[in-house]
Amino acid sequence: MNREEDGDDEVVCLDESFFINDDYQLTTFTFGSQVLHLFCLQSASTDFDLTGQLVWPGAMLMNDYLSKNPDVLQASSILELGSGVGVTGILCSRFCREVLLTDHNEEVLKILKKNIEHHTSSENPNSDAGLAVEKLEWGNSDQIIKIIQKYPGGFDLILGADICFQQSSISPLFDTVEQFLRLKGRGQCKFILAYVSRAKSMDSMVLNEATRHGLLINEIVGTRSVVGNLEGVIFEVTLK
Repeated sequence: MNREEDGDDEVVCLDESFFINDDYQLTTFTFGSQVLHLFCLQSASTDFDLTGQLVWPGAMLMNDYLSKNPDVLQASSILELGSGVGVTGILCSRFCREVLLTDHNEEVLKILKKNIEHHTSSENPNSDAGLAVEKLEWGNSDQIIKIIQKYPGGFDLILGADICFQQSSISPLFDTVEQFLRLKGRGQCKFILAYVSRAKSMDSMVLNEATRHGLLINEIVGTRSVVGNLEGVIFEVTLK
């Protein structure tokens, strides 16, 4: 923190470190027979852009669904959007052959990489799935192209768990999803979105943006439930 004095006025300048909370705690998560140990925050950062440091209710909803339906993941190549601390992607690595975890925030990417290192070195050193990390801001053409160049065959499955917080992010989210769905081709890839309802306007926007991008969005039967005192549901999104 820097202080500057200009006459009688004092200007307080805060650098970005003021907002960063890196008091991560090793936390145990259990999904069916699967137990994960990950570093994460126990409460939210003061910076809205650092939501990925927490494990949110939608991630618990997604992981519960995947642990009960591991056939969805078998032998799959997976792209996760908004991976945060990696609780969903790391769970997937126990069932599939390849997982690419992505996030856009540098601080979140640090803890994501730390959790992958912890998982592969101490918990599951013989895991068959390849875990990799890339920076991806939704709608960023350069970053999308970089991933496509590394994975020209595309992905079998795209995952997103509790990633719909800001209205401004929904259009670029579906821009990104559409590009990766089209990379693999119609009927060859689907996007599974664990969604938690926090505002009616967001509920409508998610459905409308999916439709506007030429996508089919359907609720997966039996997934609607209450998570963290909020209503959650899992959607399956595919090309029309």
